Amino acid sequence: MKFKESALAHKYLDGLKGIEIGGSAHNPFGLDTINVDYTDAIDTVFKQAEIKLCGEALKVDIVAEANNLPFRDETKDFIINSHLIEHLFDPISAIKEWLRVIKKGGYIFIICPHKDRIDGENRNNTTIRELIRRHLGLIKPEEVVFEDGYTHSSVTGLPLNERGHFNVWDTEAFLSFCRYLELDVVDWQDVDDKVGNGFTIVIKK
Repeated sequence: MKFKESALAHKYLDGLKGIEIGGSAHNPFGLDTINVDYTDAIDTVFKQAEIKLCGEALKVDIVAEANNLPFRDETKDFIINSHLIEHLFDPISAIKEWLRVIKKGGYIFIICPHKDRIDGENRNNTTIRELIRRHLGLIKPEEVVFEDGYTHSSVTGLPLNERGHFNVWDTEAFLSFCRYLELDVVDWQDVDDKVGNGFTIVIKK
């Protein structure tokens, strides 16, 4: 099984060269991208899910963390990711890094699960205040509360990237986060046009 491609992504990103962070075989975009992931191991929960869903796993081209990309300033047309940013402990750091890498006029294209469309999720929106405190080092990853039955009930022994969803947002909460960061949101969807359980945010530098 493979999910359909995003018409919105094709509208903004066709003909451009970019980076996909955490790309997967079962959720393709059909764009000209380099696939960056935190590991190229095939035994992670994410790669095993890819294989289970569609019989293959997308090749990882470059191993790097989402907030520490090995690219020069303003050298890529866009960065795209789907169901990734909720896994990042410090999304402020990641977005700053993505803005560093893309060219002026380039795009950040994000699909994030909507908290009301995730089975078993009952946490409130992750607040901007908490995100700032994480970014400043005032909150550690081990202090983030995960919900039993939704993510891992015991997370401290797992790699940071595999601990589940550090963040939960609905569309308006994420748009508020973008406004706080003074990001130029040029388009958005309350229901993404790919899998349909998230929202889409398109940011222009």
